[in-house]
Order: sequence, then structure tokens, then C-alpha cells
Amino acid sequence: MMLSGKTALITGGSRGIGKAVASALAKEGAGLLLVSTSATGIESAKQDLAKDGAKVETMACDVSREQCVEDAVKLAKKVFGRIDILVNAAGIYGPIGRISDIDPGEWRKTLEVNLTGTFLMTRAVLSVMQEQRSGKIINFVGGGEGPYPRFSAYVASKGGVARFTETAAAEVKEFGIDINAIAPGAVNTAFLDELLATGSEKVGEETYQRSIQQKKDGGVPPEKAAALCVFLASEKSNGLSGKILSAVWDQYEKFPEHLDEIMESDALTYRRVKPQV
Repeated sequence: MMLSGKTALITGGSRGIGKAVASALAKEGAGLLLVSTSATGIESAKQDLAKDGAKVETMACDVSREQCVEDAVKLAKKVFGRIDILVNAAGIYGPIGRISDIDPGEWRKTLEVNLTGTFLMTRAVLSVMQEQRSGKIINFVGGGEGPYPRFSAYVASKGGVARFTETAAAEVKEFGIDINAIAPGAVNTAFLDELLATGSEKVGEETYQRSIQQKKDGGVPPEKAAALCVFLASEKSNGLSGKILSAVWDQYEKFPEHLDEIMESDALTYRRVKPQV
């Protein structure tokens, strides 16, 4: 097993992609601390994972609250003795609608959970990983790669996570810590149900119809993001850092063969495209 003896702290681990990631890491031998705002949700996830013999601890926590984040890291260190992997999968869609119509408080809350929550958890875990001089941090940037009308808070937060990932990776390179982000693709999660329940008037007709079709087609399996997460959490990805990987399109198993070329280029990053004039 690729992650035998490793410990992973997973936020948003009670459902959707976070739960799929937890299952995949556990199957590779990792011990888990699952964090979620839903106490009942993570207990249910714990029971499901325990059936397969995984060692799982849980904690109800809002990642936008600094003290809660610090307590989660302390618990992981107390139970497992170390933290090898952090997966920042907690997130919310936030307000949906035209910028002129949405509530500023809800907009700020989205950034607090998606962006500040990623920062706070990364900051707290880095104190452990820097002492260990090793670690893997994996963020999620779905929706952050281009315009997404009527979801301004969500895309702003995920765009921020993308640049934070690259910056943090550069800061901790000397400690042997790799930090990357995953674009999971159009996965059928509770986010999709939330979008459909909001209705076409706020969401926009084009997005609404595309989402209905996604629901019918089944979407991208969350296991694709989970498999990529296993790769990024394992020694196979050592040295790959500050990059954004697609769970759908990238042939990431081949990346180690071209590591120097990838790391010396702008490949797998968000960049401004200069006009040829």
C-alpha cells in the first residue's frame, strides 16, 4: 500500500469528493482525521470507512475559524503523532446570482470558507510538516480556471486558492513539502443539487440546462479526483509542487518521467496569455 503508516487530515470529509478521497487514502493504508461542519456526516463517514478496517478519527470544525483549525491539527498530532497529508476539500458554493443582486455578507463567507479556510489549515499544518521536513498538501480549485457568471464568490475564492497553492509551494520547497491543487471536473455532488434547486432565473439558463444534462449523464466520478489525490499524496509525486492538475484530462502517471521539464515551465499553472502583437 502506497500510504501505509501515513496520516491524512481531510477537511470536508463527510460527503462528496472529500469522502471519496478519504476512502481512497484509507485503502492505501493511511490513518485519517476527518473534519467537517457536519458532526453527523463525519460520524457516518467514519462508520463506512471503519468497515474496511481504516483507522479514522473525526472532529466537527468550521475551517474558517482559526481556533477550531488549530484544535484539529493538535488532535491529529495527538492521535497519530504526525501529519503527512493535508487535503483541503471543504468548500461552499456561496451566493448564486448576478453580482448586483447577491448579499455581500454571503460573498465574504464564501471566501472565508474556501480561501481563508485553506490558508488557515495550511498554516497550522505547516508547523508540523516543516518540523518533519516532509509533507503533502492538496487543495481543490474547481471553478477557478475561467469565468463562471453568477458564481462570482465561488470562482473568486477558487482562483485565490490556485495562486495561494503556487505561492505556498514556493515558500516551503526547502522543507521537502509538496503543495498542489486538483481541478476535479464536473462531479455530481451536493453542489449540483444546490445549483438545480436554485433555479434557472438566478443560475442562468445556459448553466441550468448544462447542469440538468450533467445530472442525467452522471457527471465525472469523484473517484477520479480521489485517485489523483492518492498520487499526489504518495512518494510517486515527490518534487511535483505548485501545480494544478486535472483529474479528468491530465495523464499524471507520466509526470514523474518529465518532472524537471514540468517544474521549469509554466505547465499546469494559470498564466496570463500575452497577445502576439
